[in-house]
Amino acid sequence: MSVVERMMTLIAAERLQFQVYVILSLGVTLGTAILVYFNKDIYKPFFGRFNPIIVMLTVSFLGFFLLAFLLTRGWFEIFDVSNIKGWIVAGVLAGLFAMVMIFIDSRVILPADVNRPYPDALLFYPTIGFVVEIIFHVLPLTLLLVLATSLFRNLSFESVIWPCIIVVALLEPLFQTWFGFSRPYPGWVLAIIAVNIFLINLAQLYLFKRYDFVTMYSMRLVYYLLWHIIWGILRLRILF
Repeated sequence: MSVVERMMTLIAAERLQFQVYVILSLGVTLGTAILVYFNKDIYKPFFGRFNPIIVMLTVSFLGFFLLAFLLTRGWFEIFDVSNIKGWIVAGVLAGLFAMVMIFIDSRVILPADVNRPYPDALLFYPTIGFVVEIIFHVLPLTLLLVLATSLFRNLSFESVIWPCIIVVALLEPLFQTWFGFSRPYPGWVLAIIAVNIFLINLAQLYLFKRYDFVTMYSMRLVYYLLWHIIWGILRLRILF
């Protein structure tokens, strides 16, 4: 059976999972198009000169094939309709991590522009969050798992998954602390923020392993809602 035939068979067998992913992809692409129409430069710090809509479509297609590959191996799922417990866990964890960031911000006072302003934030964070999930989580995790299972054929998936998860969980905190702040902060502040972001990523990847991609993405959406959107509005009135 060819690769295309295996892919078509998988899509037919797991139609709901792929339908949910396609709906998510279309949603974030439409959100990106709407946001770019009103604010053409909002994604420039992240995508540079590349067209944000093209970037989102490319990321969506990449995520589709990566998740399809992970699904064929039986390693991860895209969506489980019965996964109510996972969504509750994701919401609780997101709330706890958002509280940590709000506490840090109330003591240190991060820059006024640390969050995207309302109402752009309503579309910006769900769309950029989708990109983060594919680029910082799904892509490197897939590559590491393929590499690990190819080099150490005698080891099972369960033997290599957690080392791979820990490595992947380090990527976003390293990126955020290196590029995410426009002015220097005390080392202890950066350390706490980096640890918090690492734990967020670790929790998300655990949810991906334990439940599915949608649960992992849902945790980021709730975290963004609390920290970047709701607190992002309140902090400008309280702290500045």
